Amino acid sequence: MFTAGACPLDADGRVVAAGDHREQARVALANLLAVLSVHNCGPENLVRTTIYVVGERDDLTRVWDTVATGLAPSRPPSTLLGVVALGYPDQLVEIAGVAAVA
Repeated sequence: MFTAGACPLDADGRVVAAGDHREQARVALANLLAVLSVHNCGPENLVRTTIYVVGERDDLTRVWDTVATGLAPSRPPSTLLGVVALGYPDQLVEIAGVAAVA
C-alpha cells in the first residue's frame, strides 16, 4: 500500500503546532498510523518511509528521533529530506509510507 504524505493536521484539517517540529512529526506519524490501521496494518508493516522536513539540520534530527521513537521497535528503511516548503501554511513535516499488506 502506497500512502500519500501524512500531514500534521487535526480533525478539522488545520495544521497543528506551528513552529514545533517534534509535535508536527508526532501528529503526522499518528495520522499515517491511523491510515495503516484502517487496513489492519501497523508500523511493522512499513517497508519504507520518506520524511520531509522544512528547517535546519537540527530540526531534521529532532523529527527523525520523534519518528524513530514512534515506530519502535520497527525500523523501516527511511529517507529524511530537508525541503524549502510543504503544502500547507505553517507545515514543517510530512511523512509518506509504503506498507506490505497481506
